[in-house]
Amino acid sequence: MAVEAESCVVTGAHGFVGSRLKGHLERAGWRVTAWTRQPERGTGAVAFHLGQEVDPSLFKGAQTLVHCAYDFEPRRWEEIAAINVNGSQKLLAAARAAGVRQVVFISSLSAFVGCQSLYGRAKMEIEGFARSTGAFVIRPGLVYSDNPGGLFGRLVCQVRNARFVPIIWGGRQVQYLLHDEDLGQVVQACLDGRVPAEIEPITVAHEQGWELKEILAQIARGLGKRVRFLPVPWQLAWLGLKGLELAGARPNFRSDSLISLVYQNPCPSFALMRSLGFQCRTFQLPANL
Repeated sequence: MAVEAESCVVTGAHGFVGSRLKGHLERAGWRVTAWTRQPERGTGAVAFHLGQEVDPSLFKGAQTLVHCAYDFEPRRWEEIAAINVNGSQKLLAAARAAGVRQVVFISSLSAFVGCQSLYGRAKMEIEGFARSTGAFVIRPGLVYSDNPGGLFGRLVCQVRNARFVPIIWGGRQVQYLLHDEDLGQVVQACLDGRVPAEIEPITVAHEQGWELKEILAQIARGLGKRVRFLPVPWQLAWLGLKGLELAGARPNFRSDSLISLVYQNPCPSFALMRSLGFQCRTFQLPANL
């Protein structure tokens, strides 16, 4: 008699990280239901917007949940808290009320004590509630894949489409890179019960830090391009982005993202990741640029 596959709900499944985790779990034999803003017909996906009321019955048949969704549209803290923080609390509370066995919340390296970005603050508040419900919290580094997307994909596009690449602070911001398959392995281990419950947030990335300028230079070499870096004071860049936002524009790179980049966690710890036996591959430039 065939054993029925485990069922998992993935929120934000059309985003870069969510889509990669959905694919990883499906390849591992899981039945994955995507919760997304714009579900495609015939896929079984569920329409979901952060901030909405969540009926526990929507989780019928689901044993696990991976919460990746985050709404980047709000700019003011009151809106961010109402949609992302309170919305996540509603989602996680409904999952527990429905008897969902394992829950994983995908946080960020931007979330740490003393963080100054609104994004990091929101992730920290969601983390606190998630842990109070027994959920696992994962703080991934900069996620890349063999087919670049997300923030890493935007870096590739920036280098591909420009000869002069602006950088702040000389591009010295350190990034910790994480292949999407390594992230998938950690998430799957949490869902499978191979990670102890009541555990601290797990920082997941390769431990070698890369300065942003070197990542951009690697991308340029991979594309066979010669680019020139233009140093820009971060305060000037922030004022420009903030001005656009106050005027109603929606730039691809937000002023709050710049704050996350400038005020990074000075010493992320990978000790817990190592103690759990997880190893992340060394960063190598994807072949499919």
